Amino acid sequence: MLPAPHPNTTLLLTATGGYNPRATANQAQMGTRSKVKHRHPWFRRAAGAVLLLFLILILSIILFRFVNPPITPVMLAEKLGGTTLEQRWVPLESISRTLPLAVIASEDGHFCTHWGVDWGAVRDAVKEGKGVGRSFRGASTITMQTGKNLYLWTARSYVRKLLEVPLAYLVSAFWPKQRVMEVYLNIAQWGPGIFGAEAASQHYFHKSAAGLTRSEALLLAATLPSPRLRNPSKPSPRMVRIARSVERRMPILAPRSTCALP
Repeated sequence: MLPAPHPNTTLLLTATGGYNPRATANQAQMGTRSKVKHRHPWFRRAAGAVLLLFLILILSIILFRFVNPPITPVMLAEKLGGTTLEQRWVPLESISRTLPLAVIASEDGHFCTHWGVDWGAVRDAVKEGKGVGRSFRGASTITMQTGKNLYLWTARSYVRKLLEVPLAYLVSAFWPKQRVMEVYLNIAQWGPGIFGAEAASQHYFHKSAAGLTRSEALLLAATLPSPRLRNPSKPSPRMVRIARSVERRMPILAPRSTCALP
């Protein structure tokens, strides 16, 4: 019969480097945690960066609810390209009431009834196979275009279109419809270096946006889909046809577009 181990044997073995199952298990567990900890440090950094950018985005949207944005990425790109910028911010009350109605009739007939994204228009665009080409603009709401003009780039792509959707919902969550329209009409591009209704009115018609006639407002609305190719002061026959089509829709849309009128 073997003698019983001395009570201090375990302590002795541990002190002299002998085998200790508990210590070995703890060391193995710590080693596993260390490997996991050091295996994906980039993931935590990336997640932290994404969270920070999201918070900055939210704060900027809240800020722009009350403060006019100083410059947009589109304006900055034009300026860096050597184009002289023309822009003067004016409140919605200082813009002819015909222009926001004409823009709704041209760009987004359900502006006052949707919550940033018109999924019916999106389904129609997909059904007709329009893709992300020029004709896909019909599925892009005024709110989506406002978010794009504030934060994104102008080149058409699926990535940009996907980003427009959450941006539109965030803008709709913090801004009333009149603010959306006001910002849109002040940052929309109406020609090389020409941004906002006031600058466009002064440049093309030599008057303030408040003094726009009905026909001038219609031509400005018809210019928006292709501001680099269309000139409202020298409209092509196609532009005139578009403006007349917009004018025919305006009486129908007027009763449900009051949310955007001052």
